Amino acid sequence: QVQLVESGGGLVQPGGSLRLSCAASGTMLSIYVMSWYRQAPGKQRELVALITSTGTTNYADSVKGRFTISRDNAKNMVFLQMNSLKAEDTAVYYCKSTGPFSVSSWGQGTQVTVSS
Repeated sequence: QVQLVESGGGLVQPGGSLRLSCAASGTMLSIYVMSWYRQAPGKQRELVALITSTGTTNYADSVKGRFTISRDNAKNMVFLQMNSLKAEDTAVYYCKSTGPFSVSSWGQGTQVTVSS
């Protein structure tokens, strides 16, 4: 069973930056696809970014050029660097792992609020 814990959320002004972290335990993440999702109030959870075990990345169109996903397999961690934040980026951000046989685990989420 994979346990995921997100951190790094908070309140930031438009145009600012935040770096989210996702720490994993219970397994080695190196073979997992890791992704970040977000859910804004009244909206469905949506994929923000993912990174494969080989480092291939993919991003939602709304965050391309502003967000960067990365992983440190030695530390069992995944990161989401968020730059040029906008009010519409406000949401709860979740870390997700997808391993063998497509078994997935979710973290508890971290709130990101972009407001002046």
